[in-house]
Amino acid sequence: MGKVKLLLDVIGDLRSLADSLQAVADAVADNGEANAELMATKEQEKTGKNGKAAAKNTAKKDAKAAKQPEEKPLTLEEVRAVLAEKSRSGHTEEVRELLAKHGADKLSEIDPAEYPALLAEAEVL
Repeated sequence: MGKVKLLLDVIGDLRSLADSLQAVADAVADNGEANAELMATKEQEKTGKNGKAAAKNTAKKDAKAAKQPEEKPLTLEEVRAVLAEKSRSGHTEEVRELLAKHGADKLSEIDPAEYPALLAEAEVL
């Protein structure tokens, strides 16, 4: 009787697994249909079938682009990574000269406003 009970438990587990797999398959199919509808809507906006919506979306994108700054400020870590790479490439003395040119012995002593200029000069090494 123990083996029969074990087989019945396995059968029950297999049925439960099959139900779970069916639920996942249905969810994926529903998601795929939703994605297809979304893509079709986006495609219509791009091709101009829905001209007003496409114009609104373009205007919104342009407004967002105007609000965003062109470049994010450089961080100490970003500048340090570039200078460390230059130093490893054999330009250690030139990196030290750049730091001295900007009035510091260490990178951490340099004003963050000078990072773009420092990086520009480091790029030519």
